[in-house]
Amino acid sequence: QVQLVESGGGLVQTGGSLRLSCAASGRTFSNYAMGWFRRAPGNEREFVAVIAWNGNSSYVANSAKGRFTISRDNAKNTVYLQMTSLKPDDTAVYYCAAAGVFTTTQRLFDYWGQGTQVTVSS
Repeated sequence: QVQLVESGGGLVQTGGSLRLSCAASGRTFSNYAMGWFRRAPGNEREFVAVIAWNGNSSYVANSAKGRFTISRDNAKNTVYLQMTSLKPDDTAVYYCAAAGVFTTTQRLFDYWGQGTQVTVSS
């Protein structure tokens, strides 16, 4: 079992920045690839970013590339999503998730947090 808790969401203006954190507990954090997903109002959940268990590989969705950075600190059992140049289209509930493989496929992520709300005002 892995428990994931997101934090750091909030309200920002267009062009602002926000850093999300996801704290993990339970099974060894470093065994898992960690991903960020989001669900905007009226939309399906979509992939945002993923990072490998050792941090050596990462991938960011085209919609966020150049603006969002994923990182992890295995000593702190925490994964981060640094978001800059935020747009109203980034408004969503953001979820972190854990997978046994480095992947962007949502169904392969076995554990999910409850989500944290990010709202970008225009």
